Amino acid sequence: MNFNDIDDLKKEGFIGFKRISELLVNNSFIPKTKGVYLVLNPNFKKAEYLHIGTGGHFKGKNPNILLDVLTANWVENSLVIYIGKAGSENSRATLYSRLKQYFGFGQGKNIGHYGGRFIWQLKNSSNLIICWKPLVNDDPRTIEKQLIKDFETMFSARPFANLTY
Repeated sequence: MNFNDIDDLKKEGFIGFKRISELLVNNSFIPKTKGVYLVLNPNFKKAEYLHIGTGGHFKGKNPNILLDVLTANWVENSLVIYIGKAGSENSRATLYSRLKQYFGFGQGKNIGHYGGRFIWQLKNSSNLIICWKPLVNDDPRTIEKQLIKDFETMFSARPFANLTY
């Protein structure tokens, strides 16, 4: 799959393609099924960072990272900047519930969606695009791992906000 081609993402079953700012106003059309989702940087905008992002302090942890670390993790010429999942064999989370948590965390709430927190230190986070792929029979964790592996093959790095620590 070509991670830099929206038409290819659509062919792979991704739908939605809504700005975070739109989803904060109306998230009712996000499916209440398990799946995977992508955070996209439209037009491959150059990253501009905030010293203090909008992410919440879940369990007292400061989600903010030094700008040097953010810069070191940025993947140039990549549309996809985060790959996430909702639900698994051990979790009943849905795309709707997981993305709602993600957006709440990004609005500074004390919510357990610490993964992908680098997104909330981007100046343009509200303009990022979210797309999702509902999964009926496949395990979202397995698909997420494969997508990250495929991304690493294409870019020789993990997506910007997919942390290894």
